[in-house]
Formats: sequence, C-alpha cells, structure tokens
Amino acid sequence: MAEVMEEASYVRHHKKKIAFIFSAMRHFAAEMRAAGWQVDYVTLDDPDNSGSFTGELMRAVARHQPERLRVTRPSEWRVDQAVGKWEQLSGLPVIVSEDDRFVCTAEEFGSWARGRKQLRMENFYREMRRKTGLLMENGEPVGGQWNFDADNRNAASRDLFIPRPLRIEPDAVTRDVLSLVQKRFADNFGDLEPFWFAVTRDDAERARSHFIEQALPRFGDYQDAMLADEKFLYHSLLSYYLNVGLLDPLETCRMVEAAYQSGHAPLNAAEGFIRQIIGWREYVRGIYWLKMPGYMDENVFGATRPLPDFYWTGNTDMACLRAAITQTREEAYAHHIQRLMVTGNFALLAGVDPKQVHEWYLAVYADAFEWVELPNTLGMSQYADGGQLGSKPYAASGNYISKMSDYCKSCSFDVKQKTGEGACPFNSLYWNFLVRNEPKLKSNPRLAQTYRTWERMDADRKQEYLASAKAFLSSL
Repeated sequence: MAEVMEEASYVRHHKKKIAFIFSAMRHFAAEMRAAGWQVDYVTLDDPDNSGSFTGELMRAVARHQPERLRVTRPSEWRVDQAVGKWEQLSGLPVIVSEDDRFVCTAEEFGSWARGRKQLRMENFYREMRRKTGLLMENGEPVGGQWNFDADNRNAASRDLFIPRPLRIEPDAVTRDVLSLVQKRFADNFGDLEPFWFAVTRDDAERARSHFIEQALPRFGDYQDAMLADEKFLYHSLLSYYLNVGLLDPLETCRMVEAAYQSGHAPLNAAEGFIRQIIGWREYVRGIYWLKMPGYMDENVFGATRPLPDFYWTGNTDMACLRAAITQTREEAYAHHIQRLMVTGNFALLAGVDPKQVHEWYLAVYADAFEWVELPNTLGMSQYADGGQLGSKPYAASGNYISKMSDYCKSCSFDVKQKTGEGACPFNSLYWNFLVRNEPKLKSNPRLAQTYRTWERMDADRKQEYLASAKAFLSSL
C-alpha cells in the first residue's frame, strides 16, 4: 500500500478528503497486520517514495521479487491506463480482480447498453432490482411501482426533529494524518478540523446503523429539501464509506430493505435510498467506463466562462450558493440537491466551462472520485454530453430553490423579482440560458412548453430578462 503524491494532488483535493483516505488506509494496514498479513506500506513522507503508483510498484517488485502481481480493477481511467503498462514494465503477469464495491461490472453494463438508443437510469435500475431481488415480490416491485420519487420532494420546516450524523473522535493514527495533511497541503481548499469521519470498517458500520435507526424513516420525504444552517438533514453520508470500500453496497441495501420490512421505515424512504445505490451509483459508474476517455471533453453548449472565484471562497451575496459552498468548505460535503440545483444549476446557467466545474466537484467533496463524479457533473448537472445521460438539462429559476429551501428568506436578492437591480440572478439567467442554447434545446420535447412560454412574452419583457442576465454575468 502506498500514499503517493500523484494521487493526492492531481486536483487540489479538500484537506478532509486527503486525511480521510490516508487515515482509512493506515487503519486498514493495521487491521491486516493484526490478522496476520504481511503489509508493505509506504507513507507519503518516506524519503524514497517515488510519488506514483507505478513507481511504488516497481520499487516493491525490486524488494520482494514476486512471481506475479495481483491488483483490484482500478476505478478511474487514468489509473487503469497505468496498470495496463505494468506487465510490460515489470516483466511479470498481472492478474486483475473485479472490484467488489459494485454490484454490476463494467462488462455487464456494456452488455445492457449495447444496441439501446437511450441509456436511461430508470430502465437500468429495474434490471438491478431484478438481479438483486431488492424490494421485489413474485417478480414484481413491492408496492406495485418501481419508483416513489414523486413522494420524496417535500420541503423541510424548522420544527422537524433532525438527527445528527455519527461523529467519530480522531485516534492517534488519525491525528498523525491530520498533522501530515496540515503540513503538506496547507494551501488546499477546505477546513481540516473538526474531523469526524469514520476511518475503519467497524466505525463505518456504526455510522450506517445510526443512519438507519435515526434518519432513514424520514430520508425519503425530505431528501430534496434544503435548510439554511442544517447541513445534513436526513441524509446518510454513507457515500464516503461506500466509495472507499469500508461498506458493502449490497449489504447496506439489504439492511435498508429489512428496515422497511420490519416497519421501521416507509417504502418511499427505503426505495429512494436503494435507488441511489443500485440504481444511480451503479449507473453512473457504467456510463463512465462506457464513455471514457472522450467523455471528459464533452461540451455540447461550448461553454467557456471561467469558474467564478466564489466557488472557492463562498463570498457571494446569493444566499443559496453561499450556504452550499461554505458547507462544502467546512465539511467536504453537500447533499445531491445542493450539488445539482444550487452550485451545478448556477454553473450551467452561467455557461461555465464544464471541465472546470468537473475539476471543482472532484476536488471539494470527500466522496468524489472520477468514476462517480464525472458523469454526475458533465452529464447530469451540466448536460455537457447533450443528453446521453439525462433527458433534459437540470436548469431552474429561483422559484425551485425558494420552493425547496429557506435560503431565499435571508438573501440579498429578491426571488420574486424577475429582472432589474435586486432581482434573484437565477431568474434572468434561466431564460438567458434557454435563449442562448435554443438551437440545441428547442427540439427537446420536455422543454417545448417552456419555449412556448418564452415565445408568448412581449418583446420588452424578453429584453428585460436578457439585459438583466447580461449585467449580472458581466459582474462575475
């Protein structure tokens, strides 16, 4: 095992993300040694550390003189390309084992995708339900329908009891890692402390049990809601642990299914959670391997605007963006609606270069790895792939944010004002985005009514929207 600077610095990762991964690695190495394994572990500060996976592998080959190499299938394209050269570089056979963090292999997803005109997540999700048997009864979905998303769009209120995620006190190993990260990555984005992530399998399992007991029953109802100063609501925060392998995804889904079967959690909560794991998580990973390496360069709208500086500082008068970015800086976390409909929606409407948006999301979230982050950002959030992943852009005016959050109540801008000084920028940016990209979007059937609404507006109103958007964008 090796801590290598190449992985720690290919984007300017959040400090908490680096600390989480290194601490989890060191704890895992200790567990393996305690179980009787011989572990060759190279720390970041080892003076002989070459700084790359390939360099460290070659040094290990020289130390141990093995007969063959065995490696888990890499989860990211660039690492897979490096592993593909190891046999030639080492002169040894390389055996690649499947990654058991996933239910569906890349080959299985490719077989499912072959010959399909549209690769819609909902169709794939149904296949995964049949494959796993989760929430199935006699070959049919429990409750008579596959998807209860329509029940999961309630706005939250402040009189709700909102549980807190389980917080783990750093031990000596983690404290050593925190010191290392503070020394070596002092200029990286984000707050390093307080650090409370689980970094062992036992503690990750405790965090999972805490979520199922405390938050799962209301997870479904409020999974799209946003409240100022409430960072976590009923979300699980288990993606950290699933994505690094501390938790097994299928085991986790079966525990959630059992919570429904026992009457502890309603069906919309259990189905919504399971869909995120065996549906969306598996789906975006499949898309990643199907579309790489060219997927990273998709930019259907030709967007070129630089990422605004406030994405790194949180210094903006827009309350929703300030809340989501400040939370991201503090916790290396924001939930999916904050990512999609606040920071992602703004970047889409403003015409920000999607590759810069991708690099920001990859850097700032502790659960972000390219296989899951890239399709979510370029495909779902920025629609840069032209609809390969989503059926329409996730573009919205300020009304959506007002409906699903309380951010607008404390904002310097008025969400009810459509144009002019003091108006919520989302309102004019929304129409400006649609007009700017009309040649590529007007034929989309899901946007037909929206474009008819624009066509019915009088010329002066249209001009007010476009002028307001232009004035705001010039200030970025």
